Amino acid sequence: MSSRIQQMPDQLINQIAAGEVVERPASVVKELLENSIDAGASRIDIDVEQGGIKRIRIRDNGGGIHRDDLALALSRHATSKIRNLDDLERVMSLGFRGEALPSIASVSRMTLTSKQNDAEGWQVLGDNPGELKPAAHADGTTVEVRDLFFNVPARRKFLKAEKTEFDHLDEVISRVALSRFDLDIQLQHNGRVVRNLRAAHTAGEDLQRIAAICGQEFVRHARAVDVVAGGLGLRGWIALPQFSRAQADMQYFFVNGRMVRDKLVAHAIRQAYQDVLYHGRHPAFVLYLQLDPALVDVNAHPAKHEVRFRESRSVHDFIFRAVHQTLADVRPQDQPHHGAETAGIPSFATTASHGVSRYAPPALSQQTPMPLQVAEQMMAYASLAAGVQDLEPPFTAADHPDQNLHPLGYAIAQLHGVF
Repeated sequence: MSSRIQQMPDQLINQIAAGEVVERPASVVKELLENSIDAGASRIDIDVEQGGIKRIRIRDNGGGIHRDDLALALSRHATSKIRNLDDLERVMSLGFRGEALPSIASVSRMTLTSKQNDAEGWQVLGDNPGELKPAAHADGTTVEVRDLFFNVPARRKFLKAEKTEFDHLDEVISRVALSRFDLDIQLQHNGRVVRNLRAAHTAGEDLQRIAAICGQEFVRHARAVDVVAGGLGLRGWIALPQFSRAQADMQYFFVNGRMVRDKLVAHAIRQAYQDVLYHGRHPAFVLYLQLDPALVDVNAHPAKHEVRFRESRSVHDFIFRAVHQTLADVRPQDQPHHGAETAGIPSFATTASHGVSRYAPPALSQQTPMPLQVAEQMMAYASLAAGVQDLEPPFTAADHPDQNLHPLGYAIAQLHGVF
């Protein structure tokens, strides 16, 4: 017996959409942080309890939401970011689908409070968007999300332990912090301040933020990248081979300020490292690609994790060449970078674009090579060669390698077919 076709209730539609957008507390934080950035916030405070499962509160000092738009903000496909197809094809804002707030509201107890400059503050509940209440609030917006998936038990049972969920959430905040150096970001978990990242405005402050997220060892082994060609720009830092990782857990790549996971990008960088990285190891990097927004489709995935390049081969080759050349330019006499010096480190100045602070397109600058810890290795190789009787010249010439032929040094022996 066939059933009649009927329209699904709005709540059910939103919950289906939430299945694509909201996977865990970290997903909620990502969407809300993107809204805050799009609103022009310079400071964002994140307060979570029980890994975000019990409560997430995000407060910003952005432009706020007009009273008459609060209810509309909780309806599907309502957005201030795009108006037509041309806007969609040149999206520079992080959010644009108009699905995040209604999706989150459909699977949690959500409160939205906002105030614009020279106006009163207003509040609306996610389950009753038609009823507005006056609320005391500074300029900006606060979104509080409680009891995530309380009404979708099948989804709630798939959430992991508190620490696991918090680790995912903290990683999202790390990505946002690396995408926007000009933001003050504070994170509290269960009442304790976990991160307090001050806005960075100089190359040295940029490095302090990098070190806070990736660690001092990454900074010491990092090499600045700053290349522009054919309308593409790549800036940031790549770690030298000796800082390789057992997992791909320190790879941050941004396209026009948007954090993405892209197979084409990953392949280009992996190829650039293939001659200097042992099989099974992974490079570490923080890289920023700038290109005409019309040349990249950011509407390829509901959660906006993936993008599609319209000239994928050109992008792949550009990234490969930029990273490969940076590695090839390393010289054995270089020494590890030690924190305070910032020569050759690109500073991420910001400019306004579509009302939102954005990184300026990169300009080719003269780079002072960040040092490489090779002298010690060459001395060790020389000692090894002296202790292995079967080795004959040219292996004893390790003290004076040809730097042009072997910019990263060269192997003088192989042990057990591996080392």
